[in-house]
Amino acid sequence: MKKLLVLAFFIPFLSKAQFTISNNSTTSLVELRAGTWPLDLQRIIKNTDTCYVLEFRDQQVTTDVNMATLRFGDIGQLRWFEKGLTTLKSTGSNGETLNYKAYTLKRVDVKSDKDPKKSVIWYLVTTNDGPVTNFQQSEADKMIAAIKTL
Repeated sequence: MKKLLVLAFFIPFLSKAQFTISNNSTTSLVELRAGTWPLDLQRIIKNTDTCYVLEFRDQQVTTDVNMATLRFGDIGQLRWFEKGLTTLKSTGSNGETLNYKAYTLKRVDVKSDKDPKKSVIWYLVTTNDGPVTNFQQSEADKMIAAIKTL
């Protein structure tokens, strides 16, 4: 009887766990656009790993909804993205392109419909595997502010 009690005591330690507790979450840092052409900067936490993702609809495909992501492996890579946006805003000119390992970031100045003397700054992000998105300076400013708070 004593042997059975001792054996019953050690069985839970010898067997593998039936479940594991994991810490997974996805948080939207800033949702720039919703609707037909969404643009969302997210933080994804899986256990002890944190990455950041820019989620968008690929603008090359207009007949179907093709969602794409640009993944930043850590906060450092996300800060390089923010520095690129800041640099293109302050010292960049029309057509200037910044090349990164996984994507390119390009500034495009477009003449305003309301005032032909003024131009609106757009940014074009192209990932190395193909998907493309664009956003205006106001959306870039919101992204820059959100990244700086991290």
